[in-house]
Amino acid sequence: MTRMAGIVCAVCLVNLIAISSASEIVEELSESLYEISDPSFLNNSASDWPSSFSSHGSDHDIKEGRPDSHAPAGLMGDHVHHKGGMMFEYKFMNMYMDGNRFGSDSVSDVAALDVTGIPFMATPTRMNMDMHMIHMMYGMTDDITLYVMPMWTELTMDHLRRNGTTFRVHTDGFDDTNLGALIRLYEGETDEIAFNLGCSVPTGSINNTTTRSSPVGAETIVPYPMRIGSGTFNARPGITYKKYWDSSSTGVQFQTDLPIDHNYRGYAVSNEYRLNWWYAYRPVDPLALTFRAESLWRENYDGTDPELNPNMISTARTDMRGGYWFNLGLGAIYQLPDASRLAFEMVIPLAQELDGVQLETDSMLFASWSKAF
Repeated sequence: MTRMAGIVCAVCLVNLIAISSASEIVEELSESLYEISDPSFLNNSASDWPSSFSSHGSDHDIKEGRPDSHAPAGLMGDHVHHKGGMMFEYKFMNMYMDGNRFGSDSVSDVAALDVTGIPFMATPTRMNMDMHMIHMMYGMTDDITLYVMPMWTELTMDHLRRNGTTFRVHTDGFDDTNLGALIRLYEGETDEIAFNLGCSVPTGSINNTTTRSSPVGAETIVPYPMRIGSGTFNARPGITYKKYWDSSSTGVQFQTDLPIDHNYRGYAVSNEYRLNWWYAYRPVDPLALTFRAESLWRENYDGTDPELNPNMISTARTDMRGGYWFNLGLGAIYQLPDASRLAFEMVIPLAQELDGVQLETDSMLFASWSKAF
């Protein structure tokens, strides 16, 4: 799939869903979710499903005042607020990567220097990413919520040189800023659909430098994964369907991240497509336990930065940035007496199929506190 074809396909898919009639969407998604959510497994009978749907809920709204009205901690862009309503959220994410993988096979750090047939002078051995996010939402109408999310990112990567010496590179700074509008397409008594008309603004740097990679201490620009920003405006359309029962809920979300054109350094980061399904169970009213399955597709970069030598290290190659990941997440959402929420989720990859040789992902951790006003 070419980059432009990927963008066109994703945007068309999301918008086709968005402009379809609400009754048709609900019928199709309800049938598929009913098959996934086996009543004997979820302890819900077929009678829990409504025989008809209203356009804006009813006197008894099963979705209100419960912790699982928000998606698991690792997801966003799933809910809207009433007119004049606001939400403030602090979210933390950690991603840890340790060891190299060639395709679907783990390889030693020494083997990673030569496994592709290119004799790299150095290879990454591990990486840690910490991200701090401030998420603010405002209900412009009952059906349209605006949001903005500035981010601060810290990246640390350890390396092994061919001569056996090691070095560490660290970068930090403001990341690209996410903003957009969440649009309620449908709200029934027990389910809802929201469309994410999102984008990101290139506030993150792509000029990060280091003196650590050079044996003589010369300042050099860092390879692609150590750059904080993308350097481009990105389209981020997505859509979310959620279904509720008295003590449980489920949801499906399709989310994309699509760079628009190339940045001033001559490349565009990956087209990214995420498909998530989750199930939440409330053992007691203020607590929801969450289970999530995610398929993530990421394409290789397009173009190249002429300042990087692609034969020096795998992280300087644009054809070794893509892959497929299948992730499982376990988490919890707890609603405090003041109606604020604490959320936590641990995500572990069960399968990774990477293009070329790359660091493999070991784990991702999400934690957040949010308060609606």
